[in-house]
Amino acid sequence: MFRKRGLPTFAATLALTLLGLPATASAQGEPNQGLPGTVSSDVDLKLERDGRLSVTERITVPDGGLVHRTIPLRQPAGGNTERVFTVTDPRIEGQGTVEPGTRDLSVTLRPGVSTLSYVVGGAVADDGDVQDVRWQVSGGWDVPVDRVEVSKFLSPKVPQGIECLAGPVGSPDQCDRFEISHTQSVRALTFGLAPGERVDIRLYLPAGTVPANAVEEETFDFAHAFSLTPGTGAGLVGIGLLLIGGFGLLWYTRGRDARTVAGEAGPVEVLMTDAWGAVSFASPDGVLPGQIGTVIDEHVDVIDVTSTIVDLAVRNYLWVEEQPGDDWRIVGINPPDDSLRPYERAVYELVLPQGRAEVLVSELRGPGLGGVRDRLYHDVVDKDWFARRPDSERNLFWWGGIGLIIGGAVLTAVLALTSSLGLLGIGVVLGGIAMTLGARLMPARTTRGSALVAQVRGLRDYLHGVSATQLPAADRETVFSRSLPYAVVLGESERWLEEFAELDPGADGTPGLYWYGEAGQAPNLRRFQSRFPVLVAKLNAALGA
Repeated sequence: MFRKRGLPTFAATLALTLLGLPATASAQGEPNQGLPGTVSSDVDLKLERDGRLSVTERITVPDGGLVHRTIPLRQPAGGNTERVFTVTDPRIEGQGTVEPGTRDLSVTLRPGVSTLSYVVGGAVADDGDVQDVRWQVSGGWDVPVDRVEVSKFLSPKVPQGIECLAGPVGSPDQCDRFEISHTQSVRALTFGLAPGERVDIRLYLPAGTVPANAVEEETFDFAHAFSLTPGTGAGLVGIGLLLIGGFGLLWYTRGRDARTVAGEAGPVEVLMTDAWGAVSFASPDGVLPGQIGTVIDEHVDVIDVTSTIVDLAVRNYLWVEEQPGDDWRIVGINPPDDSLRPYERAVYELVLPQGRAEVLVSELRGPGLGGVRDRLYHDVVDKDWFARRPDSERNLFWWGGIGLIIGGAVLTAVLALTSSLGLLGIGVVLGGIAMTLGARLMPARTTRGSALVAQVRGLRDYLHGVSATQLPAADRETVFSRSLPYAVVLGESERWLEEFAELDPGADGTPGLYWYGEAGQAPNLRRFQSRFPVLVAKLNAALGA
């Protein structure tokens, strides 16, 4: 078989012929040594019975400086794969050195004739009814190479076909000559390689000649790294099912809350009459004003603390007195006792720290609600309205989502660089984003908590519907005061104050406010109606500063 790589090669061959020099190794018994002053090599190949390929190169380097060659051990194999070779037992006889590496074999030669020998692993691949044996017999030179000849190939069985490519890496140009002769010997020859150009030889042997040992690895390719394969599809479906299941459970529990809240609350008895006919106020499930706000919106807000301060005054732990200049004095009447919940004690100590008997509202400058929040969150869990602290649960899910996003990004990079499973990492990132966005919905209340929210609707109906004239005169002030902190936290204080503003303490048998006063002023519920919202606003501003 005879192949030409173009007019320059043909001209060079013709010139050699005119000079009386042989053009190929088949023209005479000894291999060609090339033109004087040029690099040339003659290569012998032997396929061992265990599948390894023994290579011997006789290289001629002209007088001058050192020359270098880098033999690649990873070569493109089509698509986004590389053929991976190994080289063992590299040796040089003559003028040079050889340094093995993980990705290439580095050779340095001095002028003269040297023999480079090594054993290649990974050169044999099964390909249907034949075995494919390939190797780059020349390439990676930093100088031009005048002539490369494969003069011998030995194997357990005679090759059935041969291919030889020469020129730039990846080009389809064929060698000047390659053949399996009538004596079944292998020959290949090419001339005039530029620096970096190569000669690849490929031989086809009968199937099963030797054990196949070819190794191919995928290389990074953006489109391939994120391709949709059966494996990535199954993984994404699994991630999607987990997300659907998680949000389905959340939807169910939240839906249960919504159904409970939207449904009929039923009658909620908040006014109790004792054996003597006295009427008093009793909250549903014993809930306190600060607890109501936390159970409804799952946050401890400033208004929850403000309503607790009002409630402590109503229950005779504090006294509130209006002062000139839109200020109020809060005085401790009774110290905290075992009747107070831990969060109520924290509110009391927030307003009146140890050793202090009174304080002006104007002196409360952002005292810090951290301790109150902790105790109030713990309290609603202790009362079984929540299974876990709402803020901790949300933080856990939020940070868990952030961790999934970061971990998914790292996983995406690793999978994309090493496989075609990059979409699985993207799926994990999306799961983390969903978890982060859903964190604010965590957790749902317990069944008891949902029932309490429904009862609070009944409490609102009471605040909207009850009339002061329906209450015994002697009990009006007590019911009004005990209900007022609940009206504050539920945003119903305006209507509640309006309902009782027309009462005339003393004249109509209604007692005066026992927990609130104004220096030098007689009890006046109409004035209290206008001043109390200012007190609430001042407390909110001071506590939230």
